[in-house]
Amino acid sequence: MKDLDSMSTMPIKNPQKTLELLWNRVKQRGDLPGFANVISAIMGAIRGEDDREFNMTKTVLSDPALTQKVLRLANSAMYSVFGRDINTVSKAVLIVGTESIGHLALGSKLIDGLAKASTGSTSTHNEMEKAVLAGHIARQITGAASARDAEEAVVCSMLHGLGRMMVTFYLSDHWSLIQARCAEQGIDEAQATLDNLGIGLDEIGRWVAQKWGLPTALINSMQDVLPQTVDEPLDHANWLGAVATLSSHCASLLCDAVNTTPDELADLVNSYAEMLGMDGSEMLAAVLTAQESAAQDALFASVAKPTKLENSTLVAVQSGKPADAVRALTRGVADMRGVSNNTTAYQLMTMALETVYQGLRLSRAIVFLRNANEGKYFARMGFGENVQELIPRLIFAEAYQPDVFHAGLANDKIIVVKDAKDPAFVNKLPHWWRDALPTVHSFVILPLTANRHPAGFIYGDWDVPLSAATLDAAELLSLNDLRVLMVQAIEQRSQLNGSLII
Repeated sequence: MKDLDSMSTMPIKNPQKTLELLWNRVKQRGDLPGFANVISAIMGAIRGEDDREFNMTKTVLSDPALTQKVLRLANSAMYSVFGRDINTVSKAVLIVGTESIGHLALGSKLIDGLAKASTGSTSTHNEMEKAVLAGHIARQITGAASARDAEEAVVCSMLHGLGRMMVTFYLSDHWSLIQARCAEQGIDEAQATLDNLGIGLDEIGRWVAQKWGLPTALINSMQDVLPQTVDEPLDHANWLGAVATLSSHCASLLCDAVNTTPDELADLVNSYAEMLGMDGSEMLAAVLTAQESAAQDALFASVAKPTKLENSTLVAVQSGKPADAVRALTRGVADMRGVSNNTTAYQLMTMALETVYQGLRLSRAIVFLRNANEGKYFARMGFGENVQELIPRLIFAEAYQPDVFHAGLANDKIIVVKDAKDPAFVNKLPHWWRDALPTVHSFVILPLTANRHPAGFIYGDWDVPLSAATLDAAELLSLNDLRVLMVQAIEQRSQLNGSLII
């Protein structure tokens, strides 16, 4: 039996064989948006319960470029009622919401993948530009909608043409045959696709989205919703589908501007105006504004040239304590002071942990909490490389031992260890720490004493040596302010029968 790839110059005409061939090539060449591994973390945070804000914060912080996008969104005019000086992702997640941040993350990861994937094909490059433009159009059209709806509509619009992207990138040989047949015989692209692949582009897109585990609402929006007269407002699913269809079709018209007249664009927009309950002229102005903003987007101008900003930023993140640590710590503490009384101790702890992690540019930042019933300290949450794998190993007894951790907890003082590799200091380091964290050069311990008893501590470390300057007085002052806020939250909201409930 011949391999599917060996028959790739011939029409397949069998939906199942088309999907098998597509997925085989995905495995060979790599996932189109580098998307699948990130999807589970983002969707898990959206669907989560107690830890959803923390998990979303952790996912965002793993990507410096996404971190900046989230902070820009939280400080945009849409959220001006909450103030315009939000400095931590943790607070942004609380204000904007995990769903909106999640959709923004999905869109960002998609665009990153589009930039990397489009290098090998002009057709793929063109489809990627359309996807980016469709996202710009959706954001402009839905500018008056809630953030959740707007960000969801942006992702739906960018993914509306997913089937075309997948075929142009992974089945480029078949795409060439389809386009040649359309040009030579003048038949409809949809029909030529069915004749060659045995399945429509929209079905391919939905199938891939299901493989990635995308939300049902997003998958359902990946089929065309045709203009129609409606007697009452559209439900959310149909609204998403209509916005995604309109945005995607407008992007196609604008990207194929050589063969497009202004009247065609106006007619398309007006055909959806009544259905979406919007003014046609305002919608058209929004589409043209989106075209202008997309023209200034580096990814739209050249999707095939991924920026190197992320890699350079990542290097900086891992390079040790920054010179402007005081500014970052002070801004993070200000975010903690600015949250509402309804914020839980767990949410505030997430903000404190992020502030220390980002402000001191740590390799890892981990919260340990004391469990009085078991007489032990347990690592509860953390940011940084391999932290999730480390957490189950970071446990030690509360009974006093002559080591640096118990000393810090007993004295309720911040402890900074500049050189954990110093042979003269090794007897002050517990075995559990040495076994779990052999790469650490320097670390800091921020004890949390609630109701005059040790409640836990924030631990942070660097895999590079801490500079000779260590932590200065201003930095220690900010860290102490952070400790005070965290202890107040624990005392007021999280202490119950001697056990910390966070």
